[in-house]
Amino acid sequence: MVFPIVGGTQSTGYDISNSCQFNTDAYCEFTPSSGSGSTQFTYSAWVKNCGAGDLSETGMILSGAGAGSGADNGIQISSGGSAGKIQFIEYDGGDNAYYIRTNRLFRDPAAWFHLVLIYDAPDGTAGDRMRLYINGTRETSFSHEIQLPQNRAHAGFTRNNVAIRIGSQASGSNQRFDGYLADVYFCDGQNYEPSEFGETDDNGIWIPKKADVSFGTNGFKLEFKQTGTSANSSGIGADTSGNDNHFSVSGLDSTNITVDTPTNNFATFNPLIVGLTASGNATQPTFSEGNCKTVTADSGKAGGSSTIQMSSGKWYAEFEYDATNKSDPSSGVCSVIGVTDSPYLNARSFGKVGERANDVAFTDKGTKMINDSLTSYGNAYSTGNIIGVAVDLDNNKIYFSINGTWQNSGDPTSGATGTGAIALTAPASTVEGGYYFAVGDSHTETTTHLANFGAAYPAAISSGNADANGYGNFEYAVPSGYYALCTKNLAKYG
Repeated sequence: MVFPIVGGTQSTGYDISNSCQFNTDAYCEFTPSSGSGSTQFTYSAWVKNCGAGDLSETGMILSGAGAGSGADNGIQISSGGSAGKIQFIEYDGGDNAYYIRTNRLFRDPAAWFHLVLIYDAPDGTAGDRMRLYINGTRETSFSHEIQLPQNRAHAGFTRNNVAIRIGSQASGSNQRFDGYLADVYFCDGQNYEPSEFGETDDNGIWIPKKADVSFGTNGFKLEFKQTGTSANSSGIGADTSGNDNHFSVSGLDSTNITVDTPTNNFATFNPLIVGLTASGNATQPTFSEGNCKTVTADSGKAGGSSTIQMSSGKWYAEFEYDATNKSDPSSGVCSVIGVTDSPYLNARSFGKVGERANDVAFTDKGTKMINDSLTSYGNAYSTGNIIGVAVDLDNNKIYFSINGTWQNSGDPTSGATGTGAIALTAPASTVEGGYYFAVGDSHTETTTHLANFGAAYPAAISSGNADANGYGNFEYAVPSGYYALCTKNLAKYG
């Protein structure tokens, strides 16, 4: 099981500030002008997987073009019948294919995990020539395994004039990765154990640490601290190893650089939690943009709920919607995402937000929706407006704003007085012991929602407002005492 990073201590005090969000239409590319020809390398990266790549493809975390026609080499998260398995493959065309593929599945969209691949062709033990580690533990159970011949050089990463890509296959434009990457290392000619890149904290969780490594000729380190689109030190693909092996980018811009990282994991929409109509056969919503965009289908209702639950404290998020055929698109909170009673026939569904007694939603007509009943609350809003949602679970209140103006003369800082608030049931009295941010549509229409939980947001922020701890990047000011829904804030206030 893969866990998010929450609390704990580490010996190095190492903090990862940025990640890059790939959305099955983007990649970084670097083509070495010289090569080491080495038979050894180490690849380390932190990964937050949003999906299994294109429906018929596999998501490439790292790829190098092989020597043969159509050949590819790299680390993939598989799709199809084996979706969520991790494999490393070296394929040069013909029958020359060597690979390892895990039995374990890595499908958790809420958590970061650490991946290390050690390529050690000279090793005298055949089973040790390709070694894969997840969160510091070696993977030894494989659904498929064909190990390397001894001393075989890797064709995709240590030669000259052979493209290296992150986020896509190197020999074409398929096999796109859907997710986030952070703290990416490639060490050419060197083998390093996972303990060089991570350690176990006092909660027993594997966390990052600063590595002291040699990078070799084709080596690089990507920290994603810049937002430029050129292949230089100011670009998204800037190499900070000292080698200046900078990557060009395709399909990436400043909105793809986020503060959602292994050392501060932010909420997103959860694509595993979807909604159904009463008949139980609704077309499910689609998720994209790092699971911060959801499109409700014509026969669907629920748009998405957050990966992180709120059971105490004060929390803030923003939502923007665009409706083709709107019918009460709404933002708010839901208290249940594991419904099994009819008519909610899928144990991973939550229906439409505002449908049950403990849920609260604010619709585009200016109404509040509780227990599937609409009553007056605030002003109507339209496409492009941003709805702020402030959840106060110290006093069990919720407030809504339109473009920074709190509705019903609301004051999120009024505490127990709850000026302009809507009452919430105490979290302990709900079925699942808390609430999730959620969006949806009251009926069966096509609606798009963009979520800003403070990290990855599909649209540009024109102003920029953090919470009092300095976390998050919101369009409008975060109310005093409220925080972005991320693990550093949860460790202190949740």
